[in-house]
Amino acid sequence: AGDAYVMDFPASTLVPIDAPDGLADALGVVPEAVFASTYLMAVLPDEASVRALDPDIAKLAKVRTPLAGDKADASCVCVTAPGEDADFVSRFFGPTVGIAEDPVTGSAHCVMTPYWAERLGKPVLAAYQASARGGHVGCVLDGDRVRLTGRAVTFLRGTVSLP
Repeated sequence: AGDAYVMDFPASTLVPIDAPDGLADALGVVPEAVFASTYLMAVLPDEASVRALDPDIAKLAKVRTPLAGDKADASCVCVTAPGEDADFVSRFFGPTVGIAEDPVTGSAHCVMTPYWAERLGKPVLAAYQASARGGHVGCVLDGDRVRLTGRAVTFLRGTVSLP
């Protein structure tokens, strides 16, 4: 779409849960709410709280939530809050999959978009992932699908030869 890319993914289903053991200690803050989905999602009160996070990545790697019948990697955590210049902001941590903090995470927005669409009462949302590099993501909830729009940075070019 012009100089941006649009990706269409399944929307994640969120289940409200009690905060897993060690989550608040690992994050350094007590979330207002916690949900289980493809990832854990912790909701904080405001953007400043999300930006100020300095989680203990080693402790975060030990946080688990068993989801019966689900293949979720519940040790990955997206932390989110209402935004100041965007509808919502977030950060994403996945230490057990080799990602201390991901700069901009499309799959996490498939988790957060249904939550924020319902909470804010609108299906079209502007998001900002507040990592060191940061990135803007347009989010549209369309039934059981999420369309994400954003720019991409080419970091590798190559050729694949198939036999």
